Amino acid sequence: MEKKDFEAWLDNISIAFLSLTDLQKNETLDHLISLSGAVQLRHLSNNLEILLKRDFLKLLPLELSFYLLKWLDPQTLLTCCLVSKQWNKVISACTEVWQTACKNLGWQIDDSVQDPLHWKKVYLKAILRMKQLKDHEAFETSSLIGHSARVYALYYRDGLLCTGSDDLSAKLWDVSTGQCIYGIQTHTCAAVKFDEQKLVTGSFDNTVACWEWSSGAKTQHFRGHTVFSVDYNDELDILVSGSADFTVKVWALSTGTCLNTLTGHTEWVTKVVLQKCKVKSLMHSPGDYILLSADKYEIKIWPIGREINCKCLRTLSVSEDRSISLQPRLHFDGKYIVCSSALGLYQWDFASYDILRVIKPPDFSNVSLLGFGEIFALLFDNRYLYIMDLRTEKLISRWPLPEYRKSKRGSSFLAGEMSWLNGLNGQNDTGLVFATSMPDHSIHLVLWKEHG
Repeated sequence: MEKKDFEAWLDNISIAFLSLTDLQKNETLDHLISLSGAVQLRHLSNNLEILLKRDFLKLLPLELSFYLLKWLDPQTLLTCCLVSKQWNKVISACTEVWQTACKNLGWQIDDSVQDPLHWKKVYLKAILRMKQLKDHEAFETSSLIGHSARVYALYYRDGLLCTGSDDLSAKLWDVSTGQCIYGIQTHTCAAVKFDEQKLVTGSFDNTVACWEWSSGAKTQHFRGHTVFSVDYNDELDILVSGSADFTVKVWALSTGTCLNTLTGHTEWVTKVVLQKCKVKSLMHSPGDYILLSADKYEIKIWPIGREINCKCLRTLSVSEDRSISLQPRLHFDGKYIVCSSALGLYQWDFASYDILRVIKPPDFSNVSLLGFGEIFALLFDNRYLYIMDLRTEKLISRWPLPEYRKSKRGSSFLAGEMSWLNGLNGQNDTGLVFATSMPDHSIHLVLWKEHG
């Protein structure tokens, strides 16, 4: 048939085909297929695949593709990445999807990162770390050996751990290497705190002392009461100490002079904390320095600042009749106060002093607080170290602990790095997690295991 005659015939057939019903069209196609040979059937198969199997991610505008992808869970998205290179490229570049997935895992989000492929990589890292936590494989242990008597006091900052012992010494350790950097001959240490230049030690011998790291020399001496806890601030030139005599003493850090004795506690003062306020209320403003002192039943709040002769702003407790005692661990970040008791974790709003919530995990009576953040809390008991997701108030991981030395004052164990409690980010899950003194005078360390 000539081309011109064929085109005319095809036009007539097309007009007739379009006038048929759907059933008649199907019968016509069936008849034509039955008359076709291998060449025609192969041609039909190739064209049907193009017509019927539309790649919607490739054809849709990118914004619509991202909108559709947001409805899929991360595991399904990872499976979809295997469909084709094009799908993998589009899905990997869907920043909002991967950022949301990371947030749901308790990961911090840095919006300044512009790389569109960054957040899928972060999610893959996050899912691995969370699996390690769930499978109890995220940590490893180590020991520091060097003291010859019980270790009573621990303090950690910036990768360095200070230990105070009954062997009349204090040592500064590099946690990453396990090496002792400094060793100073001191008194019996019940509490320690340090910075780059100095070490402050509180003792059962009724004194507090300040020592110089470089020379080991005692640079200041404070005598007045048996000390359980110390804190200091160079800007204010103030040192505070909590004692077995139920008082808190305020000292001039540079001269050793006792500036004030704060009374009102009726039990041992086992914890004192100096911290800048970050919220506004009728009693304080952001930037004001606040002193918290805690005993077995109460937490007292003092506006220390520049006014040494201060009065207690508020006393917090979990039971008016003192039937419920507080554990000797206290968290204060300038916005919230958190303390544990036999009833659970109590969180107070520092602006109003109201109790925001009480977290009651199963069998909480023996669980103590180590650290508290926006996303996670670090807890422990006689057998395990626990991580709690504060958004669900469920324990998501635990790690076995050895038979460590117990302390009613809570000074012989501490949390290490704390920034990850506000959300992991792939860089802050390194270094020390937990340290405690052991009956053999060593220090047991729990450390983050490196990413696989």
